[in-house]
Amino acid sequence: MLKILGIIPARYASTRFPGKPLVDISGKTMIQRVYEQASKSNLLAKVVVATDDDRIFEHVKSFGGEVVMTSSKHPSGTDRCFEALQIVSKLERRKEGKEFQRYNYVINIQGDEPFIQPKQIDILVQCLTAKTELATLIKRIEDEATLFNPNTPKVIFNNYHEAIYFTRQTIPYLRGIEKDKWLNAHDYFKHIGIYAYRVDILNKITKLPIALLEKVESLEQLRWLANGFKIKVAITPYDSFGIDIPEDLVEAQRITS
Repeated sequence: MLKILGIIPARYASTRFPGKPLVDISGKTMIQRVYEQASKSNLLAKVVVATDDDRIFEHVKSFGGEVVMTSSKHPSGTDRCFEALQIVSKLERRKEGKEFQRYNYVINIQGDEPFIQPKQIDILVQCLTAKTELATLIKRIEDEATLFNPNTPKVIFNNYHEAIYFTRQTIPYLRGIEKDKWLNAHDYFKHIGIYAYRVDILNKITKLPIALLEKVESLEQLRWLANGFKIKVAITPYDSFGIDIPEDLVEAQRITS
């Protein structure tokens, strides 16, 4: 049995939406909704929020959630997850002594997706083996707006369900076929932003410098591919809905009404 830690990184100082984790969605904050949804997965040994803000820390405590305080200097959620893993492991080792079992994997659960399906987490966990370095979810694209939207990263993968490349472009290019017929001619997949890291690999990737492809595409996972790490992809039928800007709350309120 793999021991898996679910971590929800939660920053207060979002550029486009400050205080986003604490925004109210029909009587519950966004971070509480994410925490409760993630906790429904029976395949996680523990779920914890990793924050750098006292307001978020105290709020998670108030609804009975587990939370750790991490540095405010982390450049990404991946880095915050690594520090949170270290904190949680240290606390558990101190409490459990010889009975302490090391975590095998960490799953990075997006803190701005209040309607994440627990089955999303389960699908990701089920594709993990002791040899899997990194893993993430992908979903078949079903409409042209998504297919040609540069804000929606796409992915291509090999016969072993390992990612070959992530890009904001529509990939692959279908030569000789009109673009309005691409969806009918080929299966395209978008990236769903939830990651599983094998613990030893998480340690390694947090020490990597920014890669050129990562910089130009603004996609962190390209740093891992550029350095030879393998990313397993699992296909999910469930879509994701993230809260990026205040205007997205309108749809979130509609879903919960």
